[in-house]
Amino acid sequence: MQASWNIGEKAPEIKAKAWFPESGKIGEFDLSKLGGKWVIITFYPGDFTFVCATDIEAFMSSYNDFKSNGAEVIAVSTDSVFSHKAWSDSSPRVKESKIPLIEDFNKEISKSYGFLNHQTGAARRGTVIVDPDGVVQYVAIHNDALGKDVEHIYTSFMALKYVRDTKTEEGHVCAIPANWKLGKRALDIDIVNDIGKL
Repeated sequence: MQASWNIGEKAPEIKAKAWFPESGKIGEFDLSKLGGKWVIITFYPGDFTFVCATDIEAFMSSYNDFKSNGAEVIAVSTDSVFSHKAWSDSSPRVKESKIPLIEDFNKEISKSYGFLNHQTGAARRGTVIVDPDGVVQYVAIHNDALGKDVEHIYTSFMALKYVRDTKTEEGHVCAIPANWKLGKRALDIDIVNDIGKL
């Protein structure tokens, strides 16, 4: 199913129950309340699966870096919030996580983001990056057997942040070249005079 949005458009709303491991409580999650922050949404097929636990662990390894740069990380699957709690309580990798686990038991979130696998009824594995204005800036969906490259996701987030935060003079555009790494310069493109030079 196609998503109901595109890059550069508002992210679909997310209002659902969630397991909040930091407080050890089930509560209500509302994406709109994170306005003004970047949001990294990691979709995964299911609790109590092997690759999914490594995704959560990998995001936790960079969790403080995301937070210190103004981003919140949330995770979404089509499991119930009670399954999320049980997984968080029992998995050696997940029990150390601070990432809220969002319930999508009715599959509406996965469907609205274009992540629902209609063959399995689960969310596909992938990532969405939403900017502080609530606009989608990055989407990746891939094979469920492929765990996430969180270093790449973090670099992509920081690159998008760099572009957003960089002021350019009139007629210029800030852009990120291929294989860009943190600490490297971006491209300051003169829209008229740099045609054919790069």
